[in-house]
Amino acid sequence: MRTILITGPGGSGRTTVAAATAVAAARAGTRTLLLGADRDDTLGVTLGVRTGPAPVRVEPNLTAWRPDPAQGFRDGLAALQERAASALDLLGAARLDAEELTPLPGADELALLRALREAALAEAGDPHELLVVDLPPAPRALALLALPEELRRYLRRLLPPERQAARALRPVLGRLAGVPMPAEALYEAAARWDLELAATEAVLADRNTVVRLVAEPGPAGADAVRAATLGLALRGLRADLLVANRVLPQDAPADSWLAGPLAQQRKTLEEWQDAYDVHTVAHLGRDPRGAEDLAALGAPGVNQAASPVEWPVTDRLAGDGVLVWHVPLPGAIRDELDLVRRGDELVVTAGPFRRIVPLPSALRRCTVDGAALREGTLAVRFAPDPRLWPQSR
Repeated sequence: MRTILITGPGGSGRTTVAAATAVAAARAGTRTLLLGADRDDTLGVTLGVRTGPAPVRVEPNLTAWRPDPAQGFRDGLAALQERAASALDLLGAARLDAEELTPLPGADELALLRALREAALAEAGDPHELLVVDLPPAPRALALLALPEELRRYLRRLLPPERQAARALRPVLGRLAGVPMPAEALYEAAARWDLELAATEAVLADRNTVVRLVAEPGPAGADAVRAATLGLALRGLRADLLVANRVLPQDAPADSWLAGPLAQQRKTLEEWQDAYDVHTVAHLGRDPRGAEDLAALGAPGVNQAASPVEWPVTDRLAGDGVLVWHVPLPGAIRDELDLVRRGDELVVTAGPFRRIVPLPSALRRCTVDGAALREGTLAVRFAPDPRLWPQSR
């Protein structure tokens, strides 16, 4: 299954473009599933149908689905309480009833990730060929795309898999320490969560998954696209297209009120076309409503493939024997970059974004010798540590 993740700054029309992309693909004969997680059902209003926790047939070849984060949150917390029953009883804690549970912040994102994984894993028995996902606005979307990797990292730190080999010793250790040791169910739950997160991470990293940015050309849109591109690059992702939405008619009279906005749009579009693969969507003069309006937008096709980003680029040996790690960071600013070596990991900060990357085995035996940013690529130099590196005779 091919997956297109669509995001952009708030108010850019990303939901409209996601719906128009799905409609165009469905009418071209591609069996398409359109997935969204907006509680206000903006997706349904745009399509002219009501979407909900059950998939809805919009028209031939097109199904829309908006999972219910509240139900998923209730089910997940109820299951967690059941697995942690012994610990809760030990603490004298009162359990929460499903009827009194309301979703916490982040429940929408988790529901969308779960639905994304389910849709991708159902490929063998599912008739859909294309999955179009209406992601939240860009800042939240970038945090969402980072969530599986970060949560897996937290699980490995809190419950290291290598320590699970001592499960048989836990009753003995519990008696010696005088306190209850983690129950078997806790490790089983951690392993199950790790598998689910790994499956979601695999969908995001799949070569058939691309990210598509939507923005309205102008100064604010340009800044948002620059930030989103940097955030995607830090995650090893690249947009296959930049959709310039609500482009004004180019034949407007020079003395009309549109002259100023038109000049801004033209300037931004020229800059974008030098750096991105741009598809323009004209302004209809009204908010699109229904499949016919969406088809009239002329949404981009689904056959474009993003250039894969290898992140970080495989280390290369420099002329002086130093290993160099090349990290693509388009749009990065030198003053907003920060690198910290912590054990076997490298913490990379670029503007408001941060990623903790495990170092390959060769670089773990090196010390950081410096770094430089040139033409959107961060080059990190590693010098072999004589105490750890094998010596030749």
